[in-house]
Amino acid sequence: MSSTTTIIKHTEPFSTNTLLKNTGVFLGLVGLFALLIFSLPIHFSWAAGNTPFNISFSLLTAGVLLYTLGMYKGKSDGIKNNHVWFSSLSSKGLYAWLLGLLLTAFYVLMYWYPQLLGAGEEANSGFIKIFDPLAMKLTGKKASRWFPYGVLYAWAVLVFGIKFIIKYWGNRYQVIRTLSVIFFQLGFAFLIPNFLEKMGKPSFDFKDMWPLKYHAVADWSLNGLISNGTIGWIMLLSGIAMVLIVSPILTYFYGKRWYCSWVCGCGGLAETAGDPFRQLSDSSIRAWKIERWSIHIVLALVIIMSIASVYNYLHNFDPEKMQIQIWLSPGSFIAILTVLFSVICFFFYKNKTAILDKHNRLAFSISIVLLLFIIGALLFNYFVTGSGQLFPINSYKIQEWYGFFIGAIFSGIVGVGFYPLLGSRVWCRFGCPMAAILGIQQKFFSRFRITTNGSQCISCGNCTTYCEMGIDVRAYAEKGQDIVRASCVGCGICSAVCPRGVLRLENGPNTISKAQDQRNIFIPESDIGILS
Repeated sequence: MSSTTTIIKHTEPFSTNTLLKNTGVFLGLVGLFALLIFSLPIHFSWAAGNTPFNISFSLLTAGVLLYTLGMYKGKSDGIKNNHVWFSSLSSKGLYAWLLGLLLTAFYVLMYWYPQLLGAGEEANSGFIKIFDPLAMKLTGKKASRWFPYGVLYAWAVLVFGIKFIIKYWGNRYQVIRTLSVIFFQLGFAFLIPNFLEKMGKPSFDFKDMWPLKYHAVADWSLNGLISNGTIGWIMLLSGIAMVLIVSPILTYFYGKRWYCSWVCGCGGLAETAGDPFRQLSDSSIRAWKIERWSIHIVLALVIIMSIASVYNYLHNFDPEKMQIQIWLSPGSFIAILTVLFSVICFFFYKNKTAILDKHNRLAFSISIVLLLFIIGALLFNYFVTGSGQLFPINSYKIQEWYGFFIGAIFSGIVGVGFYPLLGSRVWCRFGCPMAAILGIQQKFFSRFRITTNGSQCISCGNCTTYCEMGIDVRAYAEKGQDIVRASCVGCGICSAVCPRGVLRLENGPNTISKAQDQRNIFIPESDIGILS
């Protein structure tokens, strides 16, 4: 006896929607081809000024929007993730690998071989030259090698943000959240820094902050702000206030979602352009263990680098050259760090049983040991050797290493280039030091949580499948447990895709156990017996 297996492949009947999608794909490919042609050393008499940019991006934008219209035209409101595991692009197929290679190649060229993209000291050529007219309008000078990246980043968040809104239309939270990331990316991350540069001021992103903006403590950055008078000091103090005041307060009330899902450019790109790949995030226990180790190690590294950089900067600060006195000396800097880290260590010691549970003990131990090591090195250098360096290795070399391995390879090449293979939040999960700090605050001090109604859960697994942070949401829902995970960015997709309304994003008093008790039914032990 022989058996046969029949494979049924979904095919969509030809319709107006299919025509729109095919037209969108065609226009998008023509737009990419136009970018390639205009980047070649070929002169077109009719393609001068803004023409190459306008043609390429008009075709790309029209392609995305027409494809979106074809995908969702005539469909009812609600989340539409149909056939994501049957598409080559969204299920690690051939198209996914090709896109991953293309994105990775672009990042490699941008970071280390900008001359191949056309970056020149006197004049640009090739790909970067296409962006010169727009750069002249916004900054008053030719495009730098980073300007095309900023344009592409802002364009992707805008256009794919529109696609995201149409896809999730009917979910008010998702629409407002996406409009927020579009606003902050276009305004704060792109337009405002370029306008400031045109006015001769430091290019400054007011929403970006340390430790994600790790170069904020570099000599060139600090000198650039201090030398620009009042506006420079406003930028510097606003950055400090964001880290020490604004961020903790907003995280207390709203969790890390206020930044990671509503403001951050990395999160904005992941939520918009990366949305088709969110189901690829690994939700295994093994991935969770790696995540806890890696993200806290990166946080410890950026703290080490920042302390070394600031210490070196203060030690070498020349008041006459900068024409200003600053109150912070290397000695006072050491004193502040000593007090701060002593308080942190004391807090963790007093709360080690309640806070340092088995899921966090190792990661926090690594961070605390490294931080204590830094304090010891600072004290030894200051009181014993009087050296201006934290380590025998120059602090500039530490910045260079961190910028290469973490700032470029991890956050750029892996963080975005691997969208089609590892999911859209690889950097946010495994490397972002800002997410690590906000996660600690969210888990232990925030009012934000995702509450569950376990009695209504049917274990469909949609929540876990579409959680871009790889959280096994279903496991919490089945047990009726509130989700207070440090990695949760509060995107709300798990709640949106739940067919039973089991999950709710809430900002309430930090009384998780009390809220849990109110939803559970308790039966006294004396009432339990064997039926006879």
